[in-house]
Amino acid sequence: MSTAPNSQQQVNATPRYETISGVVERLTYYSGESGYTVARLVRKGASELTTIVGSFADIQPGQTLQLLGFWREHPQYGPQFQVTQYQETKPATLTGMEKYLGSGLIKGVGPVTAKRIVAHFGLETLEIIENQISRLSEVKGIAKKRIHLIQKAWETQKAIKDVMVFLQGHGVSTTYAVNSHLAPGNIVVV
Repeated sequence: MSTAPNSQQQVNATPRYETISGVVERLTYYSGESGYTVARLVRKGASELTTIVGSFADIQPGQTLQLLGFWREHPQYGPQFQVTQYQETKPATLTGMEKYLGSGLIKGVGPVTAKRIVAHFGLETLEIIENQISRLSEVKGIAKKRIHLIQKAWETQKAIKDVMVFLQGHGVSTTYAVNSHLAPGNIVVV
């Protein structure tokens, strides 16, 4: 009796890791408890959306991601990219920025407000939010109270991203970090 795996049963095969990047088009499934996510990604040069699967701390349509992982074939859903680590990068287009800001990731900014902000600041939008947030008052319909709300939400998201980058840089897998329910209030520095 042979114990070698056949071509359909590659139990001991080591996956070939690679890096891909793109913009999250939509979420197909997201578990808030575990972070397990199935999403569709637009990749430059690809004719079809790419299905990505993995654990993410927080993922929203419009985010531009660089992903490390490997390809696998799901028996029912076809080819999928299994993500082992990821890093968010800044959106490179105006449409990407609008989608990112209007996705619900930043409390106080919906699709309409995002469109106005990006129309006013263009490709400098994220730089303005990061370093000169008071300039949001230049955009019609954004009062100081809303700017404060946006600033708090932005800082919270930034803190989560910084922790994820730190942990990944020290060999902690995305899955473990997400399953630890990391949030700025739960972080303990030793």
